[in-house]
Amino acid sequence: MNTLLWVVLPYVVLAIFVFGHLWRYRYDQFGWTTRSSELYERRLLRIGSPLFHVGILFVLLGHVAGLVVPQRWTQWLGVSETGYHWAAIVLGTLAGVCTLGGLALLIYRRRTVGPVFMATTRNDKLMYLLLAVTLLLGLGTTVISNVLGEYDYRRTVSPWFRSIFLLHPEGDLMAGAPPTFHLHVLAAFALFAVWPFTRLVHMLTAPLGYLTRPYIVYRSRAGAPGDPARARPPAADARRGF
Repeated sequence: MNTLLWVVLPYVVLAIFVFGHLWRYRYDQFGWTTRSSELYERRLLRIGSPLFHVGILFVLLGHVAGLVVPQRWTQWLGVSETGYHWAAIVLGTLAGVCTLGGLALLIYRRRTVGPVFMATTRNDKLMYLLLAVTLLLGLGTTVISNVLGEYDYRRTVSPWFRSIFLLHPEGDLMAGAPPTFHLHVLAAFALFAVWPFTRLVHMLTAPLGYLTRPYIVYRSRAGAPGDPARARPPAADARRGF
């Protein structure tokens, strides 16, 4: 079971994530969008959206620092274990609370604003559920491991994570982690598996084409050569009631 969960399943999810995006881009480019609902309601969106996006950005940066950067690198930079520990607690908790607060506000908006709710699909509901569960488990894991238990995940979970991409998976390291980490990682697996088929694909899109595309020139047709309004005598407009 440990081999299935922590060695086989990560590669299955990674394959779905990569090839799912390629398939989506190839066959559903018109659906590659956030399906913005800003026209329906803006007041709650102006608060919830920045709160969620800024929070999730710091959550991702925290995961990169904790999972990708080896412990010896931070020690070489002069970051003490105590300093890293408290930074993870304070910044991680603050980022998690902001993200969950923004997500809660966006879900409330989507549920209470009629036109926004009517534009919500089952796919969206599943995405919101998995995203909320993953964030809640992540915040709970941060609090439990750093505040209550002081578990050093950089000796087990982080090396396991890096071993997946080094094509030398060490499932035993993840198997020895506390159950809260197991639940958080499994929820993240489910989220990344459905990611390519939801509106979350917009995270991998940047409007770089806008930087190099030529200007769009708009010209009025009124008075242009060949325009029927130009050739029409003034009295004609009067007769038609204009």
